[in-house]
Amino acid sequence: MKYIFKIVFRFILFCFLTAITQIGGIVYLLSLFFSKKWNRDFKFKTLIVFVVFYFFSTFLIVPFLAPFFGREKVKHSESIKPTSYFTDLLNRNYVNPKLNQLLKNTENELKGTNIKIHYLDANFPFINKFPLLPHLSHNDGNKIDLSLIYETKEGLISSKQKSMSGYGVFENPKSSEYNQVDKCLSIGYFQYDFPKYLTLGTVNEDLVFSKNGTKKLIEKLLKNRSLEKMFIEPHLKDRMNLKDKKIRYHGCRAVRHDDHIHIQIK
Repeated sequence: MKYIFKIVFRFILFCFLTAITQIGGIVYLLSLFFSKKWNRDFKFKTLIVFVVFYFFSTFLIVPFLAPFFGREKVKHSESIKPTSYFTDLLNRNYVNPKLNQLLKNTENELKGTNIKIHYLDANFPFINKFPLLPHLSHNDGNKIDLSLIYETKEGLISSKQKSMSGYGVFENPKSSEYNQVDKCLSIGYFQYDFPKYLTLGTVNEDLVFSKNGTKKLIEKLLKNRSLEKMFIEPHLKDRMNLKDKKIRYHGCRAVRHDDHIHIQIK
């Protein structure tokens, strides 16, 4: 019975690590193999082997192999950074090179402003159609989520976010705005506001949504011809008076998009 429990536990752990990092499950199996081959016996041996292998793979092997699958890491700069470095650590920061170019073009367009591009989940490094949970479509290198822009109560643009993960703190509809969120929840799409459980903790509660800052970021993104579509919640689109046909509604089967912006290229 103890042996069966161990096998089941290892299988569940393999699936979990694969689901959140893509490479974690394979690294775990390799860790089990090499820790058994290593004759020395000490506490947390398998965990230590796993951590060493995982970091080595994530920062040296995966970036080398990803271009063979048409992907590369999101390129950091003074104005392009992850909202959370866990995104990079979990290998959720890979994109088609054309998407990197789109971000670079947008950064250039934003020069002279205080607006920074903070990215959230993009794609895994390998294999088209491999799901990046909990997203429905981040599986081909062509999609990435970006953080909204926030400002202080005095109206100064901030580079900070309102949750540790960048997800889950919503800019809710005002009483006078169309409420797509309530509509989706009322017809049974209970997952629609699921990101509220993914904040990893809320921070900077004094910051407020920057209508002008977010609108400027979106307008600069829309200048890129390679941009195919963008998802934001309908009430934010209306609030910012955005009319571009590339801005679309994602549907109730997805999750709400008033905590981030989703963009994808052709």
